[in-house]
This record gives sequence, C-alpha cells and structure tokens, in this order.
Amino acid sequence: MSQVLLIAHSDTDCESLAAFAQGYGKPYDLLCVCGEAPPDLGAQKRISANCKEAPPADSLCSSLLEIAKNYAVIVTNADMFGKDFMPRLSALLDRTMVGDVLSIVDSQTFIRAMYAGNILSKVSIDSQSFCVTIRSTAFSSPKRHGDSLTETISLEITGATKRISVSNSEAGRPDLTQARVVVSGGRPLKDSENFEKLIGGLADKLGGATGATRAAVDSGIAPNDTQVGQTGKIVAPELYIAAGISGSTQHIAGMKDSKVIVAINTDPDAPIFEIADFGLVQDLFIAIPELIEKL
Repeated sequence: MSQVLLIAHSDTDCESLAAFAQGYGKPYDLLCVCGEAPPDLGAQKRISANCKEAPPADSLCSSLLEIAKNYAVIVTNADMFGKDFMPRLSALLDRTMVGDVLSIVDSQTFIRAMYAGNILSKVSIDSQSFCVTIRSTAFSSPKRHGDSLTETISLEITGATKRISVSNSEAGRPDLTQARVVVSGGRPLKDSENFEKLIGGLADKLGGATGATRAAVDSGIAPNDTQVGQTGKIVAPELYIAAGISGSTQHIAGMKDSKVIVAINTDPDAPIFEIADFGLVQDLFIAIPELIEKL
C-alpha cells in the first residue's frame, strides 16, 4: 500500500507533486480532483474524481477524509487550491502540517520558506503522519515511468459553503504557473486597457503569460488570477519581465526564482533592479511598444 497521497487540482499540477514524491522516496498514489493525472508519473495508482471544478474546501475535505486516513503523508501544491483546503484537512485528521516546502532533508525534515522567502527554516516533524504543501517551482521534471492503475471516485458536495459563480479569464495564453515566459505589470499601467495592450501584447509576442502585482490587481488594472507574489501565484519561468514594478517584498517572493529577470522602470533605485539580470531605466509606455514592434 502507498504511504503518500498526492492531491492535485488538475492534470497540470501533477508533475511537481510527482517530482516531490520521487525525491521523498516512498510509494505514492496520485489523486486528481479535476481532469485525469498522466499515467506515467510513477504513481502506484492514479485516482480521478472527475470534477468539472474543485468543490469548496469544506465539501472537498469531507469527501477526502476517509481516503486520506489511509495514508501517512498527504501532499498538495502550495497554490490557492492547496492553501484553501489543506489546513482544514490537516485539522480534521489531527495532524501536523508543514507549508511551502522547498526541499527534502529526510523523511520527516524539510526546508520551508518564511517571511516572504527571506528566511529558510529547517522543520522536523515528530510524527510519522503529517500533511505538506510544496512550492511547485521547487520541484520539477519527474521521471516518467510505469503505467499506474486507475481508480475513479465520486466526491459528495455536502458542505455549508456554496459556490454561486465562477469567472474565468479566456485570453488563450499559457497557464501562469506553467508558462516559460511571464510578462508582469504594475500600477503605473493605470487601467485594464493599457494592461491588455502592453503587457498582454508583449506576452502574446513571446508566447507567454501575463502577471501583475497585488497593487495592480487591487486597483482593477489586472485580473485577480494574474497576481504574482506571496499572496498570489509563485512562478519560476525561464524569462520574467517586470514592467513598472518597483519590487516589493511581497511580489519578489513570488518570482525571484525565475531563470532570467528583466526589469523596466523609470526609477533607477527601484528594488527590482537588485535581483534583475537585465535592467532598463525607461518609461514602460515607451519601452514596451518598441519591444513589441521589434519582435
């Protein structure tokens, strides 16, 4: 019997979880709430819930509780989905939870980020049974092998919380957390029209996704699902372009692991330049149209 249960929101979340499990070195099963997990990620069993959308956290945890009790270690990604349900599931199981794990020391010891990634902490768990959320960008490229057994389950929507509507962005761009290129903008863009024209236009030229700061999202300039940062999405693309972003601690926590960082800002002393590989001191309203034209 597998000792580890991986819980993925959708098929795009499965690879990072499998990479963690392979590094952890214990047999694992992979449960996918929406969609189907790939059959060749080394899981002994892949479990599909076949949900069109993830149930609210209370319903999801109630449905998964009896399944989760059969596993010593429960793992999910430290994204909005995982942060929503895993603390509740951990409490229902009466288990310790370790959040935002970056690496594995041994079977009960992990390195996790604290204070927006400014401190790395080594955490040891005094129990064989616990819950973990992992930073997906820290675990990638699992070995593809095997052909997992398949099981289908049905989740009952019985919680007190009801989802009354869902709003999806249909821009036709790659998923923000999976994109090789991310172009992000900040509050200087002023409105959503400029965001889509400049940030969206450059992202489309590069085949990438759009991102934004919390300030831009809170101001209505960018959609909520584009927020990059400690309270948004954690990304680590091959190329990250930050336009009109000063570089708050909250935002940097979400993108500092990007392979190449390019910063465009009118302030030469902006903190973003301290972590940027390439910096351009220029008005984004001048720089980005020129980049789009030359591309």
